Amino acid sequence: MKKPLLLLCLVLAALTMVGPAQRAQSTPPLKEAFKSAFLIGAALNRRQFSEQDSRALPIIKAQFNTISPENQLKWQYVHPRPDTYDFEGSDRYVAFGEQYQMVIIGHTLVWHRQTPAWVFQDGKGNQVDRETLLSRLHEHILKVVGRYKGRIKGWDVVNEALNADGSMRQSPWYKIIGEDYVAKAFEFAHQADPQAELYYNDYSLENEPKRNGAIKLIQKLKTRGIPIAAVGLQGHNKLDWPTMAQQDDTIGAFAKLGIKVNITELDIDVLPYVAEEMGPTIKIADQPTLNPYASGLPESVSRLQAKQFAGLFQVYLKHRDVIDRVTFWGVTDGDTWLNNWPVRGRTNYPLLFDRDGKAKPALEAVVKTALGVQ
Repeated sequence: MKKPLLLLCLVLAALTMVGPAQRAQSTPPLKEAFKSAFLIGAALNRRQFSEQDSRALPIIKAQFNTISPENQLKWQYVHPRPDTYDFEGSDRYVAFGEQYQMVIIGHTLVWHRQTPAWVFQDGKGNQVDRETLLSRLHEHILKVVGRYKGRIKGWDVVNEALNADGSMRQSPWYKIIGEDYVAKAFEFAHQADPQAELYYNDYSLENEPKRNGAIKLIQKLKTRGIPIAAVGLQGHNKLDWPTMAQQDDTIGAFAKLGIKVNITELDIDVLPYVAEEMGPTIKIADQPTLNPYASGLPESVSRLQAKQFAGLFQVYLKHRDVIDRVTFWGVTDGDTWLNNWPVRGRTNYPLLFDRDGKAKPALEAVVKTALGVQ
């Protein structure tokens, strides 16, 4: 065999012997791969932004250029009692983002969950009236948003205000204040920081009835002159949902409203579906089929997940003109909320990095979309 031909054969043989770990090392970081398209972010827990999680910290610094707080800025953490604010954790979160020069997002000001009962009650436990609740909402938003004025780029002002059919969720906010609680929350946030971007955030907007409800809600806000910058599509997805057509149609529908569309809580659940209301009643020991991958994710499922992630990012790239940010809801599979929701104690694998912080096939698949590799 001639020497040039022999050399070529040796090079090709060496390339075929490169393993997944070596390929992961050669994969450019997400923030670099997508730098001309949109920001890439992750939701952080307290151990991570306090720099106590030695597994996740290198991933965060290497891969992401924007961060969201998984829980730290929710009402129960920053305003647990009527006369008590606790900003120790949220101050650390913002300082972390500034230290590593990341775009900082605030999540979330108004939600029907993780809001203490006292917010909706008087001293005797009775429901407060509209004016009292509006006053509490106004004071809370001015205090929280005002504290980080000019430091937090954008806020999820209202989270999950809609039912699956697109109607308004009958939350305490809605029942006591009325539908205009959404507009009021945006007005208060704009008052607290006129330069901050303000977002409406929700899940399953890829389903047409709920999407239509969100479109109507946003149209009402815009008619009132409310400064809404973007809608957040949470992106809590499954291996077979949404379809790429659903994702494409959804982004296009909101773009027509003249606002941005961000992907705010991205993950892909690989476990069997369980209805939310049934979750608390189930014990994994009694129904092990609901936790099929306790010992590890099969390669076949990992490939399906990688394909779904790649398909979604191809759609995101198509709409890069209206998408400013894509944020994963967690850093590694060990951190994900889906290990405990809606059923506690399951072993889920919804992110790009495994429990050891190692890149999964989905990472390479996602990066390849940015590089134009199919």
